Amino acid sequence: MVYKIMNKELSKTLKEIGLKAQSASAELNTAANDQKNMFFDFAIKSIKENTDAILSANQIDIQAAKENGKDEAFIDRLALDENRLQGICNTLAEIKLFEDPVGKELASWERPNGLKISRVSTPLGVIGLIFESRPNVAADAGGLCLKSGNAVILRSGKDGLRSATAIVNSLQNALKDADLPKECIQIVPSESREAATMMLEGLNGSIDVIVPRGGKSLVAEVEKSAKVPVFGHLEGICHIYVDEYADEKKALSVCLNAKMRRTGICGAVETILVHEKIAETFVPKLVALLSDANCEVRCCEKTVSLDARAVPASTEDWSTEYLAPIISLKSVSNIDEAISHIENFGTGHTESIISENEHNQSMFTKSIDSAIVMINASTQFADGGEFGLGGEIGIATGKFHARGPVGVDQLTSFKYIVSGDGQIRD
Repeated sequence: MVYKIMNKELSKTLKEIGLKAQSASAELNTAANDQKNMFFDFAIKSIKENTDAILSANQIDIQAAKENGKDEAFIDRLALDENRLQGICNTLAEIKLFEDPVGKELASWERPNGLKISRVSTPLGVIGLIFESRPNVAADAGGLCLKSGNAVILRSGKDGLRSATAIVNSLQNALKDADLPKECIQIVPSESREAATMMLEGLNGSIDVIVPRGGKSLVAEVEKSAKVPVFGHLEGICHIYVDEYADEKKALSVCLNAKMRRTGICGAVETILVHEKIAETFVPKLVALLSDANCEVRCCEKTVSLDARAVPASTEDWSTEYLAPIISLKSVSNIDEAISHIENFGTGHTESIISENEHNQSMFTKSIDSAIVMINASTQFADGGEFGLGGEIGIATGKFHARGPVGVDQLTSFKYIVSGDGQIRD
């Protein structure tokens, strides 16, 4: 299938998608939770029934990506297999179990004049999601938006468009089976960059929020050009600080997992800071562990001589998101220097301290102003599913409305309902 639309037709196509999304959003806003939950049962069934079609589309995408010179990390993010499809189904099953976030009474109070005021959660409306190579994002976003009462318009990068479209076809079949508008979940049938530009402009007011999922260049362009609110993060330069009071066995295990479990995700650690008091004994063990796992370790001047396999780090390394089996390592004199380094080079995503000292744990968590701050845990847990949020539509590093993993509750806004008995204002 060729996913190209002539420029003169593109604007018309996207306008229609936007209008259908608005209409679907209005209908979904009043849908009962039981009806929404039916969708998840049908979606899981539909994905399983269409496994061959989805995987066939994915193989075509993978072959094209290889021919276009994409690296192994990119191919890994793009690839689907039966286990990953089962993972998609598991996420949908988990989202189904969440309490309906729409219509919750968040707070209520009564004024001296007798007015009763309540703050009630509402859907955001229509969400535009622009993502790159991970086709599972289409299912995660579709499920999260549906549960939270939002319609979603998906715009996949060209490398994963066939795979994402095959998944969306299954989701739309499930919507029809649940007697919900199939336009609750739509995907833009074009690989044109102009499609993304039109979405960033809001499709004539149809889109309420934009969520970018992808690399630095994509997110930077979205945040620069969007004319509607954006949930997103520019980079995931995540840090681990190994304190002088760290449990060595625990620290080695966490650092290895945080880097090498999956190197291409935004929660992968990129810089490890080690207290100078333990550097001489800890760094050689860490370098050996990472090197044996085929990870290049770039060390600062104080630590590069501690192991023959270490290579010198440059100034640019401290501000680099590798998304690859490469890591930078630096010795710091104390926790204050570690915090200062993170403040200077961090991107507000995820940081972790490895320490058995409760005072230092508390100091770290209070001082670090990132969306996610961890104690004695791998940064790879920076994920909505791991937080028990039923997956995520993205990680937000801003400070307004949603921060950290954006799950069903973060995909709602609220309104005030004021109930009176004829009161008038003086």
